[in-house]
Amino acid sequence: MATDSLSDPFYPLRVSPEIGMGLTGFGVFFLFFGMMLFFDKALLAIGNILFVAGLSFVIGLERTFRFFFQRHKAKATGFFLGGVLVVLIGWPIIGVVLEIYGFFLLFRGFFPVVVGFIRRIPVLGSILNLPFISGVSVCRSGYSQGALLNT
Repeated sequence: MATDSLSDPFYPLRVSPEIGMGLTGFGVFFLFFGMMLFFDKALLAIGNILFVAGLSFVIGLERTFRFFFQRHKAKATGFFLGGVLVVLIGWPIIGVVLEIYGFFLLFRGFFPVVVGFIRRIPVLGSILNLPFISGVSVCRSGYSQGALLNT
């Protein structure tokens, strides 16, 4: 039995993550395109708004608020949202630098997981296992070679 959106009261709750992924994707596209066009203020502003809106659609408003406004992430949130504000004011290069720094501070806990996932992808994993890159990625990610082989 197929349910349509008119008879299902929880339909908007199931569609929100899909809309959020689209908004986040467009936000990343506009941010990348804005940087490629020599830090175009309008594209960067649109990208920032779409990225933050998409993130809140994907994980929900309450969880987004809790993620950004944790006491130990205050500095990272300040840099990230301050960079968004600086871009909206009209200083795109300074704003993007602040955003990137804040982004790395906010999401640094996820980088070991991402490196571990990329190591399992056939072509990218072999690139990460090159001598110089392997040493850097292991130091930065917190993984050891033995831990990766045992998984």
